[in-house]
Formats: sequence, structure tokens, C-alpha cells
Amino acid sequence: MSKVHSEDSSGLALGENRADEHGPLITISSESVQAADRFAWYSDQVRKYIFPVTMSSTYTADFSCEVSALQLGPIQVAHFTFPPLQAARTARHIRHIDPESYHLGWVRRGDMGVTQKRSNGFIDTDDMVLLDTSHPMEADVQDDYARAEVTILRIQRNAFSLPSAQADRLLAHRLAPGGVSGSLLRQHLDALVARASGLGPAEVHRLGNITADLLACFVADRLDRTELVPLEARTTVLRTQINAFINRHLGDPELRPATIAAHHHMSLRSLHSLFRQEPATVAAAIRRLRLERCRADLADPGLRDQPIAVLAARWGLLLPAEFSRAFKAAYGMTPREYRAEANRLRSARDHNPLRTRPQADQSGRRHDEGPAPAAN
Repeated sequence: MSKVHSEDSSGLALGENRADEHGPLITISSESVQAADRFAWYSDQVRKYIFPVTMSSTYTADFSCEVSALQLGPIQVAHFTFPPLQAARTARHIRHIDPESYHLGWVRRGDMGVTQKRSNGFIDTDDMVLLDTSHPMEADVQDDYARAEVTILRIQRNAFSLPSAQADRLLAHRLAPGGVSGSLLRQHLDALVARASGLGPAEVHRLGNITADLLACFVADRLDRTELVPLEARTTVLRTQINAFINRHLGDPELRPATIAAHHHMSLRSLHSLFRQEPATVAAAIRRLRLERCRADLADPGLRDQPIAVLAARWGLLLPAEFSRAFKAAYGMTPREYRAEANRLRSARDHNPLRTRPQADQSGRRHDEGPAPAAN
């Protein structure tokens, strides 16, 4: 296959797409583009969601690719799936337009050779790399199966809490996403993509701040300069770490505020103080999450033969009578009534051939999501 070059010169600034008109998540695929035009189409998406570059590839005959982008205020998370390619950002590109932002690339599949500011890095699968739009850059993305995947976290430089002189020390270096901050950042990015379609404006703003704080802590950890991170950001990350711990251990009946505090080497008073601004206490949040998981299981047809008490115990709720009372208080019906209603709605949907897609009732709730809770 011939090697074709595509150079962007439109000057379209990063993030110029108006996410407020399309919702926070935009997903587009080359499937709707003719095969011969897909490489040029992808070049345009890179221009929009990353920055102007010159690109080349040996896969231009059919450059099958997909882009998903989530806008969170000054933060943007974009996921790219594409064949191997080479990209170069020159001083001319920078003079033409500079978004003045940092980009943290997470190579989900494939590998990348990258050069910036006299640093040369080899970024393997699951590694991360930090880049700056204000400096020339070269990248060579390869994959043995001709299908690389990269998640890009972009933050405007003036919204990043670490000094540029410090962050620039990591440019084009391989950043292994291990440790607490790396694990939290990966989990957070995955959760953002999974939940993006249901995010409202207030949650978008809140998640944007959390993402910025997680990124700052990750970079500071790699610099071994955690003192550079503002106290508020460290507090946010600690709260996120504890929430992740709670979600991982919901099925443990011994999960209580005291055990959470002990695991994180803090006093019970400090734990409650940390969550003072949250809408519920730590104990109430654990109870709510357990009830939500039980409700999802009760509506799952694959679990309809499982006794209700077994499903409740799976999430740490060992007393059936207490679980039933808490469930009814939260959702307006007993677990048995909820399961029966979920089965009825599913049966009605499955036996109606005219309903080819999930329908919504007057409240806007999709009928395939299980019964709506009764009003209190």
C-alpha cells in the first residue's frame, strides 16, 4: 500500500466542537465514510480533538477508525481506535495554532515511539505519556493487529495545578500507570467513558475537577513531588480512593466506616470529616450502594432463579427482614414485588413484536431498565 500524507492547516482549535449542543459525549466512526476518504476524515478528527499535525500511514486504502470524546469543562477525554500511523507536530503547526494544553496519552493497545524536547520514549501497551502542545513532537504508533487504541486526557495548561517547569520534565517519558494514583486514574477514565451518556451539567463540572486532581496527583507522584499538589486536590483524590475501596468491598459484610478508616490509616473522625460535604454519611452511602446493586440483580433475568436472600448476602446484607425493610423504604416496594414487576415488564416487552427498541413511559424511564420506584 502506498504511504499517503495528510496535513491539517485549517487552524481549528482543540475542543472547538460544541459539546453543549450534542451532550457531553461525542462518538463518531469511519463506518459512515467511504473507504478512500477515511484517512482524511480521521486526520480531521485528530485536528479537532488533539491538535494540528502532519500524519502519514500505510493503511490509507481503508483507514477504519473511531473517535469518542467527552468534554468536562477544561478537561477533555477522547478515545481513539485506528490503524498504525506516524504523526509530527512542527514549529509551523504551533505558530499556526497552539491550544496551550497538556495531553496525557494512555496506550490501551499497541505501542508508541515518541520524541519531544530532546526526550525519546517507547510507550508500550498500558503505559502513559505526557505531551505538551507548545513543543514540536513526533510519534510513531504501531500495533501487530493493525488496530491501536489510545485514550487522550487533555487539560488546558492554565487549569493544571502543577508548575509547567516541573511537569515538562516528564515530557515524552514512559509513565507506568501503577501505584495508587495510576490505578485510580485508569479506573476513573474507564468509568467516565462508561457513564458519559448519562451525565448532567452539574456532574460534568464535578467530574472535570476530580479528573484534573487525579491527573495532578499522578504526575506529581511520577516526579516524586507530591507536595506540589494543592491540599484540596489531595483531599479529592483521597476521597476518590476511599470510594473505590468501598465499591471493591461492597460484598464484605464487615465493610463499615471503622474498617475503612483503619485501612486508610486515619481516624474515624477524620473519615467523617472528609465526607462532610457529601450528600450522605459514609454508612448511608454504603447502604445505598448495596441496595442499588441488589436492585440491579433483582431485575437481571440471568439471576431470576437465585433466592432473594442470596442476592442480598452477595452485597453484604445478611439479614433478610432488615434488607426487605430498607429496600421498601428506598424504592417503595419489597424486593419480591420489585422482581415480579421487573419480570412482568420484561415479558410484556419480549412478547410485543411491534416494540423493536426500548420504549419510554411518560416519566422518560426506559421499560427495559426495570420498574420505576414508587413515589414516597
